[in-house]
Amino acid sequence: MKDFLYRLFQGRYGAYGTDRLTKFCLVIAVVLLFVSFLTPLGFLYYVAIAILAYSYFRLFSKNIPFRYRENEIFVKYTNKIADFFRSFGDSWTQKKNYHVYKCPNCGQKIRVPRGKGRIEIRCPKCDNRFLKKS
Repeated sequence: MKDFLYRLFQGRYGAYGTDRLTKFCLVIAVVLLFVSFLTPLGFLYYVAIAILAYSYFRLFSKNIPFRYRENEIFVKYTNKIADFFRSFGDSWTQKKNYHVYKCPNCGQKIRVPRGKGRIEIRCPKCDNRFLKKS
């Protein structure tokens, strides 16, 4: 059986393993199938089957460079979305320990630790000095 699968995937995109786009399509298809069985929205079943067929098409495709490019585009955009939410979460955790001020001269953001009282802040970009309460 292992030899059969090896020969089946030889020269195909699925021989290199599943990429992030294929895994994402499979997860979305399973979720849509589950939702279609629990709700009266029957069209979700057909959407899930179409997504599942697309993921199998990607696995059995012999056009390896094109499938690789599709995955790279998907990874590029999903990383941008993940980085946005990651930076949003980081800013919330930093608000507990730091104040962020803008330099009145150049607009550079400067992070200052909380609880230090009234301090003089020096802008690292334009060397402007200003007073703020930490």
